[in-house]
Amino acid sequence: MFILYILETCPYCNKVVNFLNENKISYEKRDITIPENLDMLLKIGGKRQVPFLFDSENNISMYESDDIINYIKSKV
Repeated sequence: MFILYILETCPYCNKVVNFLNENKISYEKRDITIPENLDMLLKIGGKRQVPFLFDSENNISMYESDDIINYIKSKV
């Protein structure tokens, strides 16, 4: 399961969200304006930066929109 931490106003987040939606790839979106989501982002990733992808099936996490898109392409 892909879990994507985002801010709705972030253009890099929107780039990843658009890619996922256009390619009908299922994911869970977590907005970090919700305190619990921000806390989890900091716990998993260590910094307050978005977009942030956590692949729970493979225990992989990463920042940077292009890296996220390339990783997802390699998995689907």
